[in-house]
Amino acid sequence: MKTYLPKVNLDQRKWHVIDADGAVLGRLAVQVADILRGKNKPVYTPHLDAGDFVIVVNAEKVRVTGKKESDKEFMSYSGWKGGEKYKTVAQVREQQPEQLITHAVKGMIPKNRLGRVLLTKLKVFKGPTHDHAAQTPDVIKAAN
Repeated sequence: MKTYLPKVNLDQRKWHVIDADGAVLGRLAVQVADILRGKNKPVYTPHLDAGDFVIVVNAEKVRVTGKKESDKEFMSYSGWKGGEKYKTVAQVREQQPEQLITHAVKGMIPKNRLGRVLLTKLKVFKGPTHDHAAQTPDVIKAAN
C-alpha cells in the first residue's frame, strides 16, 4: 500500500482577512495558526505547506483575559551581559501591537524551517486598512 501525498498547488492559495477587534488573543492565534498550516483543508499533511495567507487587521484592539495586560511580560535578550529587557502586554500594545499577534501565532506553529516559511504568510496590520486588496481576500469572523 502506498501513502497518498497531496500535490500542493501554490496557485490555489487563498487570502483571508480576520478582524482582531475584540477577539481574545489566544483564540485568534489558534485560528490563524490553523489556517497558516492548512489544517482547515482536507489535504492537510503535517510536513507540507498547504496553508493559506492570513491578514489580521486592528491588531491594537485584540483582547487579553485576566490580569495579563499588566502581569504578562515579554523578555528579549541582546546577547550581552545585563541585556535582558522586559515589556508588559500594555507596553507592547502601545509600541508595536502587531508583535502581540505575531508572537502568539509563532508559538503555535512548528519550530523548524517549515514554521519559518509559514510565518511569512502572516500579515498583521495595526489599523483597519491593509495593503493586500488586490488579492481579494475572504473575510473570516474571529473566534471569541
